[in-house]
Amino acid sequence: MTDFARTYGGSLYELARDEGLTERILDQLDMCAGILDETPEYMRLLATPSVTKEARRRAVDESFGTQVHPYLAGFMKLLVDRGEIRQFPACVRAYRERYNEDNGILEVNVTTAVELTGSAREKLLTKLSQMFGKKIVLATKIDPAVLGGMRLECAGKRYDGTVRDRLDRIERGLRETVL
Repeated sequence: MTDFARTYGGSLYELARDEGLTERILDQLDMCAGILDETPEYMRLLATPSVTKEARRRAVDESFGTQVHPYLAGFMKLLVDRGEIRQFPACVRAYRERYNEDNGILEVNVTTAVELTGSAREKLLTKLSQMFGKKIVLATKIDPAVLGGMRLECAGKRYDGTVRDRLDRIERGLRETVL
């Protein structure tokens, strides 16, 4: 994440926190990020310097003006004015990091070979919450290539307890063994 995104996303978070709007703005940020992600041609339009700033600002107003809080619409127009609208997804990540930090939330990505059952998911949530002392938000991904076990990614660390990882370590060990 860039310093720009950290600074601007963090500044938007501080404004929202001071006004008691952190959750509302976060939901709206996610909505806007989803729309921009689904329509890359719209993002290109907002980032095109040959289109006047006024036209790009008007496009933001027409697309989001009535759907989002004025702080968020103003934030997006500020990014357009500075030619940094492509930084929007990173600003959303920076905002979410600050939100999670202030609210004791830890996002954990879990990769398994098969879908976690309801009870297995609940046990995992309970265990992770006890380990980290935070509320856990779990994002799951199914990847049959892991064969079994699970891979966890959180707080910039990776915990790999998959069968694939174990087999890879055995294979590396055998290759390094001199006969």
